[in-house]
Amino acid sequence: MISACSIAGSDSGGGAGIQADLKTFTALEVFGLTVVTAVTAQNTREVRGTWMLPPEAVRAQVDAVADDFSIGAWKTGMLGNARNIRAVAGALPDGAVLVIDPVMVSTSGYRLLDEDAVTDLIELLIPRAAVVTPNLPEAEVLAGMRVATLDDMAEAGRRILDLGAGAVVVKGGHLAGDTAIDILVDRDGVAEASGRRYPYSVHGSGCCFSAALAAYLARGMAARPAFAAAREFIDTAIGRAVGGPGPLRIVNPGGTILRRH
Repeated sequence: MISACSIAGSDSGGGAGIQADLKTFTALEVFGLTVVTAVTAQNTREVRGTWMLPPEAVRAQVDAVADDFSIGAWKTGMLGNARNIRAVAGALPDGAVLVIDPVMVSTSGYRLLDEDAVTDLIELLIPRAAVVTPNLPEAEVLAGMRVATLDDMAEAGRRILDLGAGAVVVKGGHLAGDTAIDILVDRDGVAEASGRRYPYSVHGSGCCFSAALAAYLARGMAARPAFAAAREFIDTAIGRAVGGPGPLRIVNPGGTILRRH
């Protein structure tokens, strides 16, 4: 059985976090395991509240799944604070294949990672990551520079790579243009993958992309082909996003959710 584990927060709206990760794993025929770090009260418009789990609960969940499953890849999303980052770092098995989605702020602008926890993320988890997948604001924080162009994205990726990660995917969704371009940086250089830019915003796309990347790694792909496959997967998930008539929709992993016509 191929399995992957998401270490992240619960999204009561079902569009991001643990819920999006499990839908993505299922769409890619990977058995999904979870470690819940936080409970959130949210929908597509706002995060109304967050409640962090204590670090001993986070560590106990990691220990429980690691003791009973052969886990092909681990993925972190919302970790919330330094205590939970330390708990995850202390509990992850040696040699774990790790994808880090450095969730810092929600789409609606709600802070999801304490500012004083960034140093712990950089020092304790990023050096263990197979791939780190920041969006542009997150890349700016991790790289310590402004990111406004494709060249900036590549330079930010190199700086984050120097923190010890195996590869870095800087997601370019925040840049203007007809296409959304993501850049992978690893020891072999730079690779690009692009997709159509849709005329609406999507809740949960970062979670879905990093979960897809983890699923492909769990299935035995190397980072570069996993990046290309995950980019194709998220393009479908965004293109078939679900929701009402407003500007914000919900990512649709695999494009399989039934929509009312």
